[in-house]
Amino acid sequence: MVITSKITLQTRGNADTHDITDAVARALDESGMMAGTVTIFCPGSTSGITTIEFEEGAVADLQRVFDEIVPPSREYQHNERWGDGNGHSHVRAALLGPSLSVPFFGRRMTLGTWQQVIFVDFDNRPRDREIIVQIVGD
Repeated sequence: MVITSKITLQTRGNADTHDITDAVARALDESGMMAGTVTIFCPGSTSGITTIEFEEGAVADLQRVFDEIVPPSREYQHNERWGDGNGHSHVRAALLGPSLSVPFFGRRMTLGTWQQVIFVDFDNRPRDREIIVQIVGD
């Protein structure tokens, strides 16, 4: 069986990070499936999904690393072409990736004790975001 649902978020941009673990867990519980795989996907090219220990320090460290390796102030050909100033957002999103798949059984994701699913909006402005949750299983 396959069930698809959505999570909606309002974000501030600039590496705004959201813990979406509970929302994914609710979708999984509502599916009624006992075992399978849940895939979380963000349409768009300026945001990404991964796992982390969602606490202030780890989130700040992740944001700092992105500032160091993909600084907003660098010249980006995307900005030259489109003039929207979010070239760094596209590069950051490409590095993080748009999706994550997590196995589940007993209606629970097999995440580690300190592991949460996060959504990071790298764009340079607030956005209304939609995240797709697709559950495949029995």
